[in-house]
Amino acid sequence: MHWEERVSQETSVQDRAYKQVIVMRHDLKMRRGKQIAQGAHASMAFLASRLKVSGRVSMNEFDEAAQAWLSGGFAKICCRVDSEDELLAIRDLATQQGLEVHLITDSGKTEFHGVATNTCLAIGPDESFKIDTITGKLKLL
Repeated sequence: MHWEERVSQETSVQDRAYKQVIVMRHDLKMRRGKQIAQGAHASMAFLASRLKVSGRVSMNEFDEAAQAWLSGGFAKICCRVDSEDELLAIRDLATQQGLEVHLITDSGKTEFHGVATNTCLAIGPDESFKIDTITGKLKLL
């Protein structure tokens, strides 16, 4: 059954749970501060992708799920994967399911010996159950 079929048409936006999930590569053994910075980049990429040349973003530019998330508590969950291959597989699956995904590639200036490295990604914000079908079995960071 497709996720859209599981949502009752009577369920209001306020009754649904929304979140964003940050998926971090655990195999890189990043310093805690680096992990926080990379996760923040991933989360902010959602908003930055909508910035206009004027530097303003209107709530009208967001779909229903994003508006509900922004109006709520900005719920975020941080999970981990053990390889770049696993990170990219999660990205591909989320993209195939129509979820918004932002992959973060660090420039390598402070870690990773100058090599650009995929560190994490953000999925959503969207309805929690949609994201959970992809990330629900990942370990928490």
